[in-house]
Formats: sequence, structure tokens, C-alpha cells
Amino acid sequence: MGKKSAKEARQYRRARIRKEISGTPERLRLSVYRGNRNIYSQIIDDTKGITLVAASSMSPELRDKVKGFTIETAKQVGELLASKAKEKGIDKVVFDRGGYKYHGKVKALSDAARAGGLKF
Repeated sequence: MGKKSAKEARQYRRARIRKEISGTPERLRLSVYRGNRNIYSQIIDDTKGITLVAASSMSPELRDKVKGFTIETAKQVGELLASKAKEKGIDKVVFDRGGYKYHGKVKALSDAARAGGLKF
């Protein structure tokens, strides 16, 4: 049995986290996916299986503002997600880091979402 790749290890961590975390109508799930060039986040109601709010570094609102995949980009995505959530009346979420370390871009996104008014 060989050593796990970084991707396989992240998927294992993600599955372990998802066993514990679930988005309910009272407390929705804020999910983060970090690709090589972009960062994506969405607020999900797992009981219905629908995405209520989504934001990414490719969103039309941010496409002209962001340059590259930086911590500043992640902050702007977090702020955009929080403002969209406030418009829909969402204020309580549970944070799903998707198996990534709570550090760098993932932490910047969550801090910006908190500053925008979301309660974790």
C-alpha cells in the first residue's frame, strides 16, 4: 500500500469532516473549494440539496477587480458572499473548510464573511 497523494488525503479529510457537518434550514453550510486559479464558496441547505448563495473569484462582480489568486481575492469573495447572504436573510452558517487547512486563503475568506455579518 503506497503513500496517499495530497489530493487523496484532502478528500479523506473532507469526507471525515462532512460526516459531522451538515447544513440545516436554521444553520446552513458555507462550503469552500480552492482550485489552482480560483476560489469558490457557496451556502448550501443540505436537507433540500440546494445552493442558496454562491460567490467565486470568477463572479461577474469580482472579475474586473481581482488580479490573480491571492489572499486579497479570497477576502473579496468572502465579502461578496456575506453581502449576497444578507440580501437573502441568511445570517447563521456552519463553516465547511472542505479538507483544506484553516490557513491562508481559506482563513481570509472566512474572516471576511464574518466581518460581513455571517455568524459561524
